[in-house]
Amino acid sequence: MNSKYPIYFLILALISLLIGVVFGLSASLQYIYPELFKEFAPFSKLRPLHVTYGISWVILSAVGSIYFYLNKLQFYSYRLLKIHFILYVLTGLALYFSYLIGNMDGREYLAFTPVLVIPILLGWVLFGINLFKTLWGSVTNWPVYYWMWGTGIVFMIYHLSEAHFWLFEDFRSHFTKDMAVQWKSYGSFTGSWNMLVYGISIYVMSKISKEDKMGRNKKVFFFYFLGLTNLMFGWAHHTYLLPTQPWIRYVAYGVSMSEWIVLASIIYDWTLGLSKNSLAQHQVAVKFLKTADFWIFSNIILALFISIPAINYYTHGTHITVAHSMGTTIGINTMILFSSIYFVAGDINRKFQRMTFMVEFGLKLFNGTLLLFLISLLVAGVKRSYWIHFSDQSPFSEMQDAQYLVYVALFISGLGILIAIYIVTIPILKKLIILARSY
Repeated sequence: MNSKYPIYFLILALISLLIGVVFGLSASLQYIYPELFKEFAPFSKLRPLHVTYGISWVILSAVGSIYFYLNKLQFYSYRLLKIHFILYVLTGLALYFSYLIGNMDGREYLAFTPVLVIPILLGWVLFGINLFKTLWGSVTNWPVYYWMWGTGIVFMIYHLSEAHFWLFEDFRSHFTKDMAVQWKSYGSFTGSWNMLVYGISIYVMSKISKEDKMGRNKKVFFFYFLGLTNLMFGWAHHTYLLPTQPWIRYVAYGVSMSEWIVLASIIYDWTLGLSKNSLAQHQVAVKFLKTADFWIFSNIILALFISIPAINYYTHGTHITVAHSMGTTIGINTMILFSSIYFVAGDINRKFQRMTFMVEFGLKLFNGTLLLFLISLLVAGVKRSYWIHFSDQSPFSEMQDAQYLVYVALFISGLGILIAIYIVTIPILKKLIILARSY
């Protein structure tokens, strides 16, 4: 039996991406014209909307991809899958409505009202039940991507819960403990979805090359355990400014971003060994994976620098941190997830795996404008850090006015990213809608 609900997840994910980039561009425009939209859509609303739609894109596309791949096995419960989808649709509507009416009493990346985390956690539990029950009876000697998906789900449930420990007075009343747990949970929350996304990348590479052993060799399992260590300890580079134990900082610096080096190596070696026939059959998916590899190498340099405690002291809380997170989410995760979505579409209908002129143009535009976007963020971050640590206490407004041209470049490059994403997204969204009707 086949289910349309994995495709529904992917359609919902792409819609979230299209909306999220619009909110992001609108927020960047307010750096240039602070009074724009201020009465009905201030920056304090646009930012959490942008962040939430961005996270929804990553989560929904990862969940939809994994469900589709599990659907090829003896799937455990289509009923739980349907409940999961409906639950997330209803929760999403409630979440965005709470933003629109100004009910944002959550924190940072999870700014929505905390009660909504309950159905979100329930959805992850349903997802976990389906994954483990499906694999338990269908697969022996699990390849690494199944371990990564299972680990990502379990840690996601824990760290989403941990991100709301501030609701308890014992945490909220102690500033250092409160901030340490908050920043830790967000770092590990990101590490949890990386487990899902990176597992998807290895699954797609394994299926394209038709080499099942790729998911079981020593290198990919080393990558898994390295990623697991990063998930559990790498978050600590966010807490250098807090008076935590020194060994935590040392471990964090030792493992921070190291998994990227191995992932980049895995993708690079895979592309070198890819046959012409496999490349011809999966043109788009391969192209997106190669693009992800480029951005992995690009982000490694920045990530290693800002993980050095002495440098992190000056960069934390500036646009440099934003450049790191945007480079990771847009350049790496988004490219891997697009590769998966195009692979899914091509798996159902081979003609959807052919590279078209518009998709190739959109990808080139994306790479160029993302590079300009990240450079603009780095320049803005350096200027802000200088103002914080070395300026003569000049007003914040003067520092902002001095960055006008940087913010213009940020908006122009953001507009280019939006156009590129729409060029790449609209064709595959239309194809998925067609496939959902006939699947």
